[in-house]
Amino acid sequence: MTMSTDKDLWVSWDEYHRAIETLALKVHESGWKFDQVLCLARGGLRPGDVFSRIFDVPLAILSASSYREEAGTVQGALNIARHITMTKGSLSGRVLLVDDLVDSGVTLEKVQQHLKESFPAVTEVKSAVIWCKGCSVMRPDFYLEYLASNPWIHQPFEEYDSLRPHQLAAKMKKAEDVESSDSPTEQP
Repeated sequence: MTMSTDKDLWVSWDEYHRAIETLALKVHESGWKFDQVLCLARGGLRPGDVFSRIFDVPLAILSASSYREEAGTVQGALNIARHITMTKGSLSGRVLLVDDLVDSGVTLEKVQQHLKESFPAVTEVKSAVIWCKGCSVMRPDFYLEYLASNPWIHQPFEEYDSLRPHQLAAKMKKAEDVESSDSPTEQP
């Protein structure tokens, strides 16, 4: 694992999962009750899924994207899907909007505006993210870490951004080879 600095925050799978769980506890301890979780895809999918399971509320998904340029490292134009995906009904009541991080704050701000304009049955929206960067134009209602130095956050799933199927096969074969060389062999 690479060391984190003011410019780069490296997050392992264990740290990532622990952060989601800690954020869920923070929301729970606030006493605020919500009827649905709305996660922003893609970064909010994993936290949204965990929140939906822990709080036993329906999960809704809204796709929004701005990090498409230069392999996902440069913020481009913001695109918000017109529709929210959910299994039944429509978005209503108290909604917890979940994402992995708030960087500039523009996505969070625009999505909240979109919800007000397009979903009149939504009575209240609060937001929860793992990381809140200092450069953000807004603060989420709940966040785990405030990052004043605005580092680039290297999340564990980013390896899939540049991994293609043929590379995946080679990676899995290499892991199998390591596992088989680490296992004790049976002696007659």
